[in-house]
Amino acid sequence: MDNALEPIAATAPFITAKLDRLMEEAGLDVLIATSRHNVQYLLGGYRFFFFDVMEAIGTSRYLPVFVYQKGHPDNSIYIGNGMETFEHELGRIAAPIVKTGSWGTIDAIGLAIDHVRKLGGGTRRIGVEAGFLPADARDHLIAGLDKVELREAHFTLERLRAVKSPAELALIREASERVVDAMLVTFKNCAPGMTKNDVVARLRREEQERDLVFEYCLIAAGKSHNRAPSSQRLAEGDVISIDSGGNYRGYIGDLSRMGILGEPDSELCELLQEIEDIQQAARRVTRPGAMGGDVIASGEAAVRSSPHRAVLDFTAHGIGLVSHEAPRLTATGPVPYSPYDADRPLESGMVISVETALLHPARGYIKLEDTLIVSETGWEAPGDHGREWNATRSNA
Repeated sequence: MDNALEPIAATAPFITAKLDRLMEEAGLDVLIATSRHNVQYLLGGYRFFFFDVMEAIGTSRYLPVFVYQKGHPDNSIYIGNGMETFEHELGRIAAPIVKTGSWGTIDAIGLAIDHVRKLGGGTRRIGVEAGFLPADARDHLIAGLDKVELREAHFTLERLRAVKSPAELALIREASERVVDAMLVTFKNCAPGMTKNDVVARLRREEQERDLVFEYCLIAAGKSHNRAPSSQRLAEGDVISIDSGGNYRGYIGDLSRMGILGEPDSELCELLQEIEDIQQAARRVTRPGAMGGDVIASGEAAVRSSPHRAVLDFTAHGIGLVSHEAPRLTATGPVPYSPYDADRPLESGMVISVETALLHPARGYIKLEDTLIVSETGWEAPGDHGREWNATRSNA
């Protein structure tokens, strides 16, 4: 078993020259990161485990803070909770300056204010993550730093993370392979009479046994298109769609596979092949230099040529530390955001999730979701097994 608490700084290298350039383009003198995923990235992989599944404090919330001064990486500071003192003693926090005394938003941002003041009078524009900065911390920051302009830094940080390092890609490969392995074992152990809740519980165990943090499972069964876990019972002949996210050292494996209680008939085989054809259409245009929007256009063109186009959904999105991140390919997907990368070239090291779902009125919800790593010559698809109909125990 892997020890998730061992130092993993090499998994997400912090490229200071790239961040300096991005900050210069955004007109930022200092950056204050407060989202857990960006703090983790800037610390080379460190993420404090204690608050992953709870707040624990009650009167306030845990607020990790990383402060970076453009052109002066040696002035960087990480501000953490008092209990992170133990992690610091073990050498797990890779920052030039570390302070681990905060217990809430005000004292955490107060330490950041003190640090920025020490950087001198040249700080005029500070980048913050507005969506990840609590209102009380923002107010305290404005009051504590006179004549400083706050600017949104989400875009700057996301572009920093858009191209993954070899170490990051290795984690994404592991996450993807392990999620699919867990799904295939889960399918084999499905049987008539089990509930969707039972299936999700089994998948959770299988992912945890593979050192994944189980994040979610969307599951549809039978003719229903409802993907919430529930007490719905499986019956012989049911199709089962499992779409799950498993987290490996912070990086997401998000894939979808199909199972069936019995043997798929010719119609089901044709429907899954139709989805496969759309997935392959998106793969064919995925390579460095292709416009991000080409992936969307290719998949959508394949959908339009399908006889089931009225009940088909296709999309693609970037994935990594967050389920939807750069590259941003479309403004018309299920999660709304600006398609910054639609008319910009893909780069080697970017990671894309490609997904096609068919909501058949009689046969149920049928879906494939795959992870594509943009490689120097095209693409690589970790976790690319189990993409056919996976028989369950009733057919063993």
